Amino acid sequence: MSYGPRPAQLCLLSGLPKKQVGDKVRFLGCVVSYSLVSRVLTLEHRLPEQAHSTRALVDVKLVLESLGMEQTSVGEWVNVVGYLTDIAPLADGKESDRGSLAVHAQAVFVWSAGPFDIRRYERSLKALGQTSSASCHDVS
Repeated sequence: MSYGPRPAQLCLLSGLPKKQVGDKVRFLGCVVSYSLVSRVLTLEHRLPEQAHSTRALVDVKLVLESLGMEQTSVGEWVNVVGYLTDIAPLADGKESDRGSLAVHAQAVFVWSAGPFDIRRYERSLKALGQTSSASCHDVS
């Protein structure tokens, strides 16, 4: 019996809607916006083969002390570890967003991705998905 925290499940952002509210996840996303009022970081990662996108609306109130411009600037890629709090249709009202989903998460850790090859990252996670029945993978 383990008494430590549950491991996070490493997921592509697009795989988050398949998870359950309350799941602990780790994912990568590109900053689309950051609200100073609500303290919500909006992330996106659209795969080339996807018609619709998934947005992660990440509440960062718990990590404000460690959050800097490199994690909130539009276009920056960040890693998030947190808990899913809601999964719902995206309600932006734009025609282009029909069928898109919004995943809400409470961040417990956010850090910059730094330089990386996004296509290699996608291929790596997809390869893991082919060797497992789950779309996400436990990480420590």
